[in-house]
Amino acid sequence: MSILWSNAVYNLIPKREKTKRQKPLLEALLDLNARQWAEFWTGWLAWTCDSIDFYSVSLSVTNLSAQFGRNTTDITRAITLTLLLRSVGAILFGIISDRFGRKYPLAFNLLLVSCLELGAGFVQTYSQFLALRSLFGIAMGGIWGLAASTSLENLPVETRGLASGVLQEGYAAGCLIAAIINLCLVPEQPHSWRALFWCAAGISAFAAFIRLCLPESKVFLKARANAKMREELLGLRTSSWGRTKIFLRETRKMLKRHWILCIYAVVFMSGFNFLSHGSQDLFPTYIQTSKGFSAHNATLLTIIGFCGAIVGGAFAGSISQYIGRRLSLILFVLLGALFIPLWILPTSFAGLAAGAFCVQFGLQGSWGAMAIHLAEMSPPAFRATFPGVVYQVGNMVSSASAQIEATGGNNLKTTISVPINSANPTGQKIVPNYGKVQGILIGCVAAFTIIVTIVGPENHGYEFEKHRAAFEEGGADDNAMMSEEIRDDVEVQKADTDNASQEKATEEMVENVC
Repeated sequence: MSILWSNAVYNLIPKREKTKRQKPLLEALLDLNARQWAEFWTGWLAWTCDSIDFYSVSLSVTNLSAQFGRNTTDITRAITLTLLLRSVGAILFGIISDRFGRKYPLAFNLLLVSCLELGAGFVQTYSQFLALRSLFGIAMGGIWGLAASTSLENLPVETRGLASGVLQEGYAAGCLIAAIINLCLVPEQPHSWRALFWCAAGISAFAAFIRLCLPESKVFLKARANAKMREELLGLRTSSWGRTKIFLRETRKMLKRHWILCIYAVVFMSGFNFLSHGSQDLFPTYIQTSKGFSAHNATLLTIIGFCGAIVGGAFAGSISQYIGRRLSLILFVLLGALFIPLWILPTSFAGLAAGAFCVQFGLQGSWGAMAIHLAEMSPPAFRATFPGVVYQVGNMVSSASAQIEATGGNNLKTTISVPINSANPTGQKIVPNYGKVQGILIGCVAAFTIIVTIVGPENHGYEFEKHRAAFEEGGADDNAMMSEEIRDDVEVQKADTDNASQEKATEEMVENVC
């Protein structure tokens, strides 16, 4: 309790850790080399593709309902299944990445996502669609942890706040691209919603090709070279399987040491994922059903909302470098919650556009500091596995958000005006009140996330890229850094090993004499 109280009262604005050669943001950005830029944008592209693939269902709920003869609740079950299974992919691909590197696991992950998205565009039955989206959830779950580690670990500390904001809002950019495809391409050809899925698959395949063309993460290569150097100086030879066994042993050590942090991070991410999916997944359906707008206008409003998210994310990430990660998260969640009435009450396009922009500027903008906050919070040797798993387990907890809203809307009704005709002689139509349901859900979850964030930990400015890899002995230790004086460090360990061997030999000799 004392730690929680200290986090909430004394450490909300953390002391910034200064590096030996800390530079102003602009100077640090100008000093980035081509490889650093390439690694960052590769991670951003991977996360953007992930978003395009996922949001394709949200944009197609109405068309999918007509295709399969199902209601909104049934179609949103596909979203729920995808979110439920993402944690499986996060565990699998995160472990592979922390053990074997960033390049090939991420490229394979993107190719798998592409194949499953392509297959979903050819399904003929509702059962086939659910099956493909469930498998897609496993593949999708690995992307975020790998993309974040690839992008952020190769950048200097001074740039990571802004980079985190731009990276995380790759999700909003992906939703924006999906909305533009849905707006411009889907109505113009006979394949309807299927064209959106096929385009998304092609973009993911392109991202996989780009990742294969670029080298392995420089930080990971340095960690692997560091491990080999230590082994050589100690006179050891460790096989690939031997390193895997070390990795598994260090993983168990990390879980034993940081199980409370794991639980906290899951609770923390559950709240933020409820905010994200609660304000996004059913938004196009809300605009069409509860407000009576066309699919075209619903897509335009979606685009406006995601523009707000992109601006808010970049801004939140940037200021988190100065005021801290948690305070940035809290302020932006509070800002988004304040605009909930503007999300619900307007009936005009302009009013709803303002509400969408402002709410997403706050709620989705708060995610701008999330990637770097989780990376700094994580046990440093597991910065692909830990953030990815807690993020996706949080997604699993929040997986029913769309169905909760759909069910709530079916029980909470409102009346809208429609053209008078034989079917509606009164000019009034009773429809689900998705807006009010979303407002209630967002408000409650916003209060919860603010409290959880206030009492949580923060390692602002932590240089996790200097930590040893998880496949090296002692990698799970929080202070297992790759020292500049590595040779001296290793010589000490070698001397300790030699002394232990001599003591053991002496004991054996004494026993033999006796």
